[in-house]
Amino acid sequence: MPGKTPDKEPVENRGYRTDKDAKAKGKKTAKKEGEDEMTVVVPPSKTPKQNSVTPPANDTEGDVAMGDIDEAAQEGKVDPVAQTINDIKNNFALLDRAVAHFDARFSLRALRSISSIRKRLTPDVLGQVIAETYNPTSSRAVVAKQMLAAIGRPDVVLGRQAGSDMDIDSEAKPSSKNGLVKKDPLPEVDVFLGILTQVLLHDTKQWQSGYEFSQSLAERVRALNRRTLDSLAAKVYFYFELFAEQIPPLPPSPQSPILLVRPPLLRALRTAVLRKDIDTQASVIVLLLRNYLLTSHISQADLLVSHTQFPENAANNQVARFLYYLGCVRAIQLRYTEAHEHLTAATRKAPSSACALGFSLSATKLLVVVELLMGDIPDRAIFRQPAMEAALRPYLLLVQAVRVGDVDNFEAINNKHEATFKRDGTYTLILRLRQNVIKTGIRMMSLSYSRISLRDICVRLHLKSEESAEYIVAKAIRDGVIEATIDREHGYMKSKEVGDVYATREPAEAFHDRIRACLALHDESVKAMRFPMNPHRLELKNAQEAREREREMAKEIQEGDLDEDDLGGDFDGM
Repeated sequence: MPGKTPDKEPVENRGYRTDKDAKAKGKKTAKKEGEDEMTVVVPPSKTPKQNSVTPPANDTEGDVAMGDIDEAAQEGKVDPVAQTINDIKNNFALLDRAVAHFDARFSLRALRSISSIRKRLTPDVLGQVIAETYNPTSSRAVVAKQMLAAIGRPDVVLGRQAGSDMDIDSEAKPSSKNGLVKKDPLPEVDVFLGILTQVLLHDTKQWQSGYEFSQSLAERVRALNRRTLDSLAAKVYFYFELFAEQIPPLPPSPQSPILLVRPPLLRALRTAVLRKDIDTQASVIVLLLRNYLLTSHISQADLLVSHTQFPENAANNQVARFLYYLGCVRAIQLRYTEAHEHLTAATRKAPSSACALGFSLSATKLLVVVELLMGDIPDRAIFRQPAMEAALRPYLLLVQAVRVGDVDNFEAINNKHEATFKRDGTYTLILRLRQNVIKTGIRMMSLSYSRISLRDICVRLHLKSEESAEYIVAKAIRDGVIEATIDREHGYMKSKEVGDVYATREPAEAFHDRIRACLALHDESVKAMRFPMNPHRLELKNAQEAREREREMAKEIQEGDLDEDDLGGDFDGM
């Protein structure tokens, strides 16, 4: 072609060095310096700082310096402190939306984020958030200083501006005199930061400081009458109770600080009922039941349940806790049937996640003991769950001893695992099982033998005399445990013939109970669904305004005030 220079490469390839040339260049340099051969292949950088205007730094031979690669990799990493601060401040926007839309779902989203934030929460991070949120000349500065003093950072200066490297939405507005003046945060933000302070003190095991701070925070929350604080106030009272339980002397000592928590909790319950605060009401009722059970005040717990009504629309977790504690109260009161119903519902409502394994395990242990006290044998599938198998091993041995009716084996297992049963809080209930073991043994013998002497019963059950065996058999017949008669002249027990159980009403009653439980679960699930408050009113308002405009337009058309030009086009009629 005319005008083409054969010795020169095309314009689009000028200054471009291929990988092959780079490798050859690197090999030549390595041989020149007397070192081992090394090939460095650097892909084109994607960082915004290295563009066509500012090329990457090269060494004397044209290779890319390795230090620049390390710096670029370090710049790509996210600072964990800045990320934690950003995550905390992002929840402020959720709280603002909760107040603006009067929707508690945004507050619940902010509370759910605490579980991920608490792993990275430190006093320095929380102190920096508080310093960047509050204005030193504001009336809320007292609240900020109280939180800083609680986490051990009283020297932090308020009004600190966020760094330019953090992408955080600032709530500041320009002013001609002071530059940037921050607006006072909402009370919801105050309480949310107070909850983070409680979490930090709880994780660092500062029980006394956490108790004092929670006491002041609970009083401040109770003084605020804002419905958007309901879910946050429930969490405040929750940690208030936890701090009181860890301060010595520990419960069930009569000098335990948990006795001092009851009056504030009762006042909070009364206020929540008057304000129709469902979240706080459910949380405080559960905390009071827990408080009474820790000090063995069963009568006061029963009075609380009888004089209060647990809210129907409470959260599922609070309902599960309430049913568990109510089952504990009913089991101690010898009302095993009610306790069995409450504990069964609690295990069904318990969350299936791994974080709720402790609650499910406690409820299952108590449910097993209650079933044994009722004279039933729990299903073996309960003890085969992988997550609970090791913890339920002592209770499996206990069930086997009760099922066989071996009194000696039952007492041996009880003595061996006494510490475990006491730690679980089921030891006093297990002591009641000795009579059930004897009744179970008698029932097994009545099913195995049509006639058995009282002497053999005494030997098999390891009783002291035949008279005690006769009394126990007579009581079992009266309680309906067995269907038999006692022949005192010949000294034996004669069992009656067992009919077909399917010819009775027992299968139909069991089927009816299951259907009733499923229907109750469906009704509770429907009631627990959350929707925006009064969204239909806006739709009705818009529809009503549209109808009024149509009426006015039709009236004006009839009167002749409007023509086609006013309507903006052709008008055929209505």
